[in-house]
Amino acid sequence: MRLALAVTGALALVSGALAHDQWGHANWIANDNYLSPIDGSRCCGVNDCRELASADVGEVVGGYHIRSLNETVPFREVQTSRDGQFWRCKKPDGSRRCFFAPPPST
Repeated sequence: MRLALAVTGALALVSGALAHDQWGHANWIANDNYLSPIDGSRCCGVNDCRELASADVGEVVGGYHIRSLNETVPFREVQTSRDGQFWRCKKPDGSRRCFFAPPPST
């Protein structure tokens, strides 16, 4: 019985830590109440945003192209990423709500 409780407790801690790691870096998006330039809705909740690998995103004429999604984000919809990473927030149907890119180099 004690072993079962110990295992259950350990699993709860590990799953909580994994969820925090997955979301931890995007807290700035939720905490600062960013709004979608598309429809004015809030950019995200815990499961709405994910970091994109910089190799998956390329600058093209007029915006950024996300290779894995074959999606181009117009510059007018790009918001500045506070942590210097690319982020894409989605609506429940999977369509883009917000996109964040590192600030341009000077």
